[in-house]
Amino acid sequence: MKKRVLITGGAGFIGSHLADILNKDKKISKIVLIDNFTDGELRNLKLVKKSKKVSIIKKDLLSIKKNEIFFKKMDCVVHLAALSDLVPSIDKPVKFIENNFNGTLKLLDAMNFNNIKKIIFAASSTCYGKKNNTPTKEDEIIDLCHPYAFSKKISEDLILHWAKLFRINFISLRFFNVFGTRSRTNNDYGAVFGVFMKQKLMNKPYTVVGNGKQKRDFLYVSDACNAIKKSIFTSKKNLILNVGSGKPKSILYLTKLLKGKKIFIPKRPGEPTITHADIRKIKKELNWKPKVSFEEGVSLLLKDIDYWKNTILWDKNKIKKATKNWFKYLK
Repeated sequence: MKKRVLITGGAGFIGSHLADILNKDKKISKIVLIDNFTDGELRNLKLVKKSKKVSIIKKDLLSIKKNEIFFKKMDCVVHLAALSDLVPSIDKPVKFIENNFNGTLKLLDAMNFNNIKKIIFAASSTCYGKKNNTPTKEDEIIDLCHPYAFSKKISEDLILHWAKLFRINFISLRFFNVFGTRSRTNNDYGAVFGVFMKQKLMNKPYTVVGNGKQKRDFLYVSDACNAIKKSIFTSKKNLILNVGSGKPKSILYLTKLLKGKKIFIPKRPGEPTITHADIRKIKKELNWKPKVSFEEGVSLLLKDIDYWKNTILWDKNKIKKATKNWFKYLK
């Protein structure tokens, strides 16, 4: 049977790549993309916006009504929409928690009203905190070090509760460090690749946090999307799964691949020395494994230079404010 899928955050980084992949799949008959276009961009959807099976809805989850027409006859919801980033969540914790939790609540209410029985949630590996064992398993102790991590974990908990109460099938994918083209550059404390690509194109040195020896479990975006795709089609229910490469790389190694000068800035609050996903469970449950190496992913990123040139945003006032609050938090 063909699937009809609704994607929140559909014009964003992961959402737009997922739309590209699902649009090519003959087993997908309908794709509804919902985005408020705060971070998501219409140009991310240039490959699918004219597709007959794709509908693009400009809507904020906080303002949706449960009887919206676009929920009708959907088989599955992929919930990617959220405010993200660590330091901005410290600056505005109430905004992050209200947006991410209440947005999820409104979505679940609409699902229940429209009898949609499956949700795939983009959870976050930040729930494991700074002092976890590595490689980190799904049953590791939860350690919420900042409001963003808290907002994502309580959203995941809400979905688990809803699943029990209304018999909704869920798969929660705890993504580690997803990278690739279309990642945002409009926040100096966002994903490292977006920040570094902006700095590279502006001929500025890479701002390496701490000593740069910290390692991250980087996963290329197409591999992340394939994990979501397998989640859509699996008959297995109610799973929490790590999604990473299982092969952490240091930030210094990343700057070496990107080439260029670097400067060092103070370590940020709530960040671990290493993130390293134990991915044995997702390999077993979904028969999934990453296919794009870190080096290949960086190469693909650098080839898409025109996209990055058009993405550069530089807001010194926001950067200054975020920095001020960040140091206040450290004290």
